[in-house]
Amino acid sequence: MTETIFEFLTKIGFLHPLHPAFTHIPMGMVMGAVVFRFCAIVPKFKGLAKTAYHCVILGLLGLIPTAFTGVLDWQHKYQGQLETLIVVKMVLASLLAILMLFIAVKDDTDKPGLNRMTGFYFLMIFLAVGLGFSGGELIFG
Repeated sequence: MTETIFEFLTKIGFLHPLHPAFTHIPMGMVMGAVVFRFCAIVPKFKGLAKTAYHCVILGLLGLIPTAFTGVLDWQHKYQGQLETLIVVKMVLASLLAILMLFIAVKDDTDKPGLNRMTGFYFLMIFLAVGLGFSGGELIFG
């Protein structure tokens, strides 16, 4: 299946990996969620907690095509070999998905503040940075 997809893309002139284009959705939503959540700490901007929450939901939805295209590119470029950085990316992506699901289920957007939930939002940044760094190392060395 993977080679059929990439053969089709090559025929229409698309020679790039698929995964990088999709990474912007979840990574951008993670960054936005954290910024909006921290802004919501200020009582005047409390309503931005809902925006942060919506960013998490959209980021979760974006994880699906991002992971799928990551697997496709991995199969195509690395023939499915489990290199250390691939394993790191899989672990970090799984942890990010679990954390985002946890936030989606447990967050109370009516009570934003400098609390444990805000800490979970902040933790998403570390996972996202780890994913980006390991992906950059994988491609650019």
